Amino acid sequence: MKNTISVGLLGLGTVGSGVIEILDDHKESIQHKTGCDVTIKKVLVHDLSKPRQLPAETTQLTDRYQDITEDPEIDVVVEVMGGIDHTLSIVLEAMEHGKHIVTANKDLIAQHGAQLFQTSQRNSCDLYYEASVAGGTPIIRPILDGLSSDRISKMMGIVNGTTNFILDKMTRDGADFDSVLKEAQDLGFAEADPTADVDGLDAARKMAILSILGFSMPFNLEDVSVKGIRGTSLSDIKYAKQLGYSIKLIGIADHNKDGASVSVEPTLLPVEHPLSSVHDEYNAVYVYGDAVGETMFYGPGAGKLPTATAVVSDLIAVIKNLRLGVSGSAYVQPQFPKQLKSRKDQLTKKYIRLHVMDQPGMLMELTKIFAQYGISFDQIIQRQADQNDERELMMITHQVSEEDFDKAYNELEALDTIRSIDSVFRVDGGK
Repeated sequence: MKNTISVGLLGLGTVGSGVIEILDDHKESIQHKTGCDVTIKKVLVHDLSKPRQLPAETTQLTDRYQDITEDPEIDVVVEVMGGIDHTLSIVLEAMEHGKHIVTANKDLIAQHGAQLFQTSQRNSCDLYYEASVAGGTPIIRPILDGLSSDRISKMMGIVNGTTNFILDKMTRDGADFDSVLKEAQDLGFAEADPTADVDGLDAARKMAILSILGFSMPFNLEDVSVKGIRGTSLSDIKYAKQLGYSIKLIGIADHNKDGASVSVEPTLLPVEHPLSSVHDEYNAVYVYGDAVGETMFYGPGAGKLPTATAVVSDLIAVIKNLRLGVSGSAYVQPQFPKQLKSRKDQLTKKYIRLHVMDQPGMLMELTKIFAQYGISFDQIIQRQADQNDERELMMITHQVSEEDFDKAYNELEALDTIRSIDSVFRVDGGK
């Protein structure tokens, strides 16, 4: 076994600089845990002319990825530069040259995981990606190792810090979506183009990864039903609170005898649910196991040092595998064929807010439609709308199939007495 492990770092942005900082600040501790020195030999950057501070004279900057993938002295490649297609080709080439891979790239794993793992197995390379789902919050290794003896039936959580920050600020400060989004961008929690976050795509990629691991089925990103938070209004947040709920963007993966379903959408949670107490940019994931019951993993979902901590922890795991001679043997192919639930088998409670004409027989029309599909109600709030001839209704159903609710919704849209259907959200209380 070599006394020094050489690392090639792809990217020197926020997370890349955090990786270098942790390796430098925790050098003695990492050496004690791994039994060898860990050095960053080369770093891939876009602009060589930009001034940067590096921890040691031995670290070289390059703008040619081949200088890293083809260097025989580099043992591990750490990918923190983001991107998909170009990054995929670099990572695949690195593994073809026998490099072990640590990545924080959720897009890469969610869209090309199968190809990456096949390549890693063929070349006896490790591929670790803890930071790809919840940043500094450990969740991948707990599912693969800590809960490996259990059968996971459900995972639900907040896996996007940007949307949690926005909804949390709207709830606590009463600020509207657009102003809070701008604040999140100014603070660096949201990108200049926030589409991936606010439209739920980022969370969907993470839930696809968790579903593959938790249920041992080959899910694709296309299997995830996605709805973002753009349509979430202050009115919905206020009424949800009156009904005893908070609104969070929640990813839910559920598995039972009827199959599995994976979705990301704004969800009403009881205010006493632990996920309702997750504030700002933090992440939290609930995991339900048949044997262990409920477990929850909570921590920062992003940030320079939290994410870099997860990356370096994966690097340490790779080094330990090298010392034990078990590199490339950790990945296990999904055990079961993919079985997705039909919408008839997807059961949930629903929150619906609508404006209706204030006239005799209006409620009877609504009740008739809902009764036709076996939909009953847990809570109803009725108030005078801004227009004198309208009423505003907020209703939470009992559990209903997605198929039956879709049919009822389509009939509601056709009613002349309904002025607008303003919001429809999922309601979930846990198991």
